Amino acid sequence: MYDVIIIGGGPAGISAGLYTQRANKKTLIIYQESTSLQKAAKIENYYGFEDGISGSNLYKTGIKQAQNIGIKTLKEEVIRVGIIQEGFEVVTDKNIYFAKAIIIAIGTKKNKTNIKGVKELEGKGVSYCAICDGFFYKNRNVAVIGSGSYALSETNDLINIANKITILTNGEKAPEFRADNVEVVDKKIEEISGENRVKEVRFTDGTTLETDGVFIAQGTAGSIELAKKIGLMTNGDKIVVDQNMQTNINGIYACGDCTGGLLQVSKAVYEGTVAGLEVNKYLKEK
Repeated sequence: MYDVIIIGGGPAGISAGLYTQRANKKTLIIYQESTSLQKAAKIENYYGFEDGISGSNLYKTGIKQAQNIGIKTLKEEVIRVGIIQEGFEVVTDKNIYFAKAIIIAIGTKKNKTNIKGVKELEGKGVSYCAICDGFFYKNRNVAVIGSGSYALSETNDLINIANKITILTNGEKAPEFRADNVEVVDKKIEEISGENRVKEVRFTDGTTLETDGVFIAQGTAGSIELAKKIGLMTNGDKIVVDQNMQTNINGIYACGDCTGGLLQVSKAVYEGTVAGLEVNKYLKEK
């Protein structure tokens, strides 16, 4: 049991961890090296670097700084956050971890699918959250688009609800999944179609799959996907927080790009600092 688990190893998450660890709170940071910061060739508008610094170097330096003061860091994919009696559980592709408080600092996911028909049928059979919308497909046939741990997690959420689930890898390597009502198809997808509701998935080889719904689970779960799974309030592609970075669920905080506003390192560091300090107060009062 950790005092706090921070999801995300960018400026917001690391800044939060620096304050919780220095307050003698047992801190775990879980992160993946796939952020917009790393793609920045040179950052020249952040304090302290007279010649600027690459986003990649700033990111690596932050992780090392956290490790140097004793923060445990793990490079794993977070699939789900759940509420338990003692606090929270964080499920990754490798393990399950427990904490009294959670800070979400993984930014926003920008790898939305470009499959034809998805945007037009969002809310009309196209969904991004199995826990949120799975109930509407009881004893019906659905498809999950994806080929990684996130797609398998979404499939698990549907397995006792839907009649049949077809995992569509869209040409990617097929994942291993054994269940009587689950089939894996690795054909390339051309389009999701239907008049006012999802009716079928058409593949590039001309074949089709009739389905009542499609769940998008490509890549990894972003902040909004995690937020919706646990019941956090969202507004568009941001998590709703108050001035203390507190979400609508006690003990869960969010900071950085996932809260909207300026997508700047300075803003992320500030919000991470606030979140870290507020978690310290929250843990002291528990």
